[in-house]
Amino acid sequence: WREKPQLPLDPSFSNLISRIAPYMTFRQISYVLNSSGRPSNHWQPFDLKRLRYVYSVKKKVQEISESYGGLSFLPQSFFVSIFLGEATRSSLRAPMDIVAENHVKPEAADHTKRTVLSKLRRHRLEGSSRLTEEDDEGFVMSPASRVASLSNLHLQHEQPRLASKYNSSSGVEDLLGDSLLGPQDVAILLQAGLTSVMKGSTVVQLNQRMLLDLMASQPRTFAIAVLAELGTPGSQGVPRALTSALMAFIEMDQSSFKPAHRIDIHNLLESWLPGLKIPRRDDYLAGGRWARQSYYDAIFGVSVSILDLAEVYSGLKLRIQRVRHSNESDPVPGPKEESFLTGVETSSDEFHNNANSKLATSINAAKEKIATADDLGKSAVFELKSSGKPSKECASCASAISAYKKAFAACAQVLSLDKNAFQAHWFKSFFRRNYDALMVKSVYDNVIEDVDNVRIWMDALRRGSSLRSTVPVCDGLESNYPRSILDDLDKVFSPISSTQGENSFITNPFFACPEKQKEQDIVDAIIAALFYDPSEREFIANDPLVRLLIPNDPGNYNFTIITAMGVITEGKKGRELEKAVERLKKKRGVV
Repeated sequence: WREKPQLPLDPSFSNLISRIAPYMTFRQISYVLNSSGRPSNHWQPFDLKRLRYVYSVKKKVQEISESYGGLSFLPQSFFVSIFLGEATRSSLRAPMDIVAENHVKPEAADHTKRTVLSKLRRHRLEGSSRLTEEDDEGFVMSPASRVASLSNLHLQHEQPRLASKYNSSSGVEDLLGDSLLGPQDVAILLQAGLTSVMKGSTVVQLNQRMLLDLMASQPRTFAIAVLAELGTPGSQGVPRALTSALMAFIEMDQSSFKPAHRIDIHNLLESWLPGLKIPRRDDYLAGGRWARQSYYDAIFGVSVSILDLAEVYSGLKLRIQRVRHSNESDPVPGPKEESFLTGVETSSDEFHNNANSKLATSINAAKEKIATADDLGKSAVFELKSSGKPSKECASCASAISAYKKAFAACAQVLSLDKNAFQAHWFKSFFRRNYDALMVKSVYDNVIEDVDNVRIWMDALRRGSSLRSTVPVCDGLESNYPRSILDDLDKVFSPISSTQGENSFITNPFFACPEKQKEQDIVDAIIAALFYDPSEREFIANDPLVRLLIPNDPGNYNFTIITAMGVITEGKKGRELEKAVERLKKKRGVV
């Protein structure tokens, strides 16, 4: 496909792509047809026609999947019926050689007689939505009706299917089928009908019957795949979602059909799910044989079994729809610097002194700028501690901060040349130092700006880590903390106080009055409260990158926030991080 883009595709490969097209995503088919750069004459004519048809069907299904079920989508069922009839008619390959007891043999049936679906369409055009008694004579059963009415379900699975033009690949066909609609597409259309406010409409019921006929005409694995997709189409199966969908599926409205023409959904499902018994709601109502048990739990058990049976389909879908840029046997990609050193040329000096290597030049420059910034930073930190001034008022600090920003830019240049450079030891070490420094800087800003209850919680963390404070008492504490919070915290933390009164948490805080503390003392207190390991605390406390409190450059940033709000409070409506998100939106433009 990629190695020889100028040559026509091998016929077998062209056929394979067209066969698996219903299982591909819309974006994949769109890429194959429109973005691959291959002309039409590279495909086999039939395969290209099939691909284009599947593309058009999936495009319509995608439009339906984005919105369905409400009053504003009443005309949607008519829109669906326009293309659904053609798609299902082109896909049907029912096992016509199956003989059902008490029914006419398909091969001996009078082909001049109409099916139930065709009669319903004719009556709808004539203004009537119900079949008459005359239409009940000699009807030809649809595939779903035949499957559901078979008295010997075991016979159905043993009978060979009708031969088709793909018999040369019967093994693949038994798994994929030959439907132009994939399992996910059928599940979406079924859900659109199940959630429609016009379930009693003849059009909606005709659409549902055509989809059932399509499922019945395909291999059993196809029907299982549709049922697995029914709960949450396009994603991993969720038993609870599938349970709700199955309950609606079993109670599907068939009032437009005469009783003799209606499908027993329970029998239909059991024919697709051998060994499973589909619960009937009447058995779980008052007076039923299972009245003391839960109907929902019974359907939930069936849902779990369906998802277990659909594991083969899930694996196939992942295989088709997931992009793999490398094989499992391929080595894990690493930085080019290490790849060079472990190759034929094993000399480190040769790599770093290679004047023709732009990457080597950038790496050398980045390392030099990091070392220069660290030297300036150590001198600046010494001045900070000796003078007691904040970093903003220290001249040597400005020089060190400028040097560090140059080091940041040099590292960004290296990363632009080698996307795996961050795995190199020197790069990873500098990245971690920046991470810790920004964490300390973030907490420091929150303490100074008195964001939310950060001061209270930092004092709590500090008390928990040291158990005893030697910081001078802060006057005017009541003006900083609400009295109710002070009372509650005094009760909570009084058991861990070393003594009562003088060294109590309430009477001897630290973060409550940061304006009375030195900048570097606050940094020390934050490091002591946040980091547990003594060696890690010592390393971070001696890092000039942390001490200088270097902020991110101002402006908007493009990144994604993943939160876990509401885990223990109000669920998806949780508001724990609401203020934090608002601050990020205002300061960084994150929406």
